[in-house]
Amino acid sequence: MEKQNKEPIFSTKNIRLLKNPFNKENPITVQVLGICSALAVTAKMQPAFVMAISVTVVVAMSNLICSMLRNTIPPRIRIIVQLVIVSLLVILVDQLLKAFVYEISKQLSVFVSLIVTNCIVMGRIEAFALNNKSFPSFLDGIGNGLGYGMILMVVSFIRELFGSGSLWGYKVIPQWFYEHGYANNSLMIMPPMALIVVGLIVWFHRSRNKDLCE
Repeated sequence: MEKQNKEPIFSTKNIRLLKNPFNKENPITVQVLGICSALAVTAKMQPAFVMAISVTVVVAMSNLICSMLRNTIPPRIRIIVQLVIVSLLVILVDQLLKAFVYEISKQLSVFVSLIVTNCIVMGRIEAFALNNKSFPSFLDGIGNGLGYGMILMVVSFIRELFGSGSLWGYKVIPQWFYEHGYANNSLMIMPPMALIVVGLIVWFHRSRNKDLCE
């Protein structure tokens, strides 16, 4: 059985695991992971939010389980075992979404199933969970999932506002604007614009943290 240290739950190290993915270790803007789903599900805020929560749950739980089993998994089959664990978690999440938020689940389509191939999930297992204890690994998964989700929400906010004139499905641009010539930018809801928005966010983030480019 794994020996537990008496390290406080909210120690500096643990807080760093939760905080760093929001800035200097962000999965999308720094590690450039999970870009595909960031482009595919961010036309509206609701699907982006559900995807963010789904990925966070999968990353956190897969990190936790793989960390707990890390000393018992033969190195030759570790990737297969990891894929089985991640696949099981993704199936559970997919079924929960279909049960409770069916309409959003239909909007996300195959992208929930593709969480299995999301680089963030396998990347955090290989880079962190297999070398650290269970609780820090769990926190690392939560931090990276929320850091990923933060970018999804920023991108979806911009795309839905300017592409559909709404936020979270509710119209926020007054009808008066449309009556005086304003028109939604349909380019915003197309995949190429998602890539441009993500690229601008990466540029802005790195310009504020120039040490990341060294």
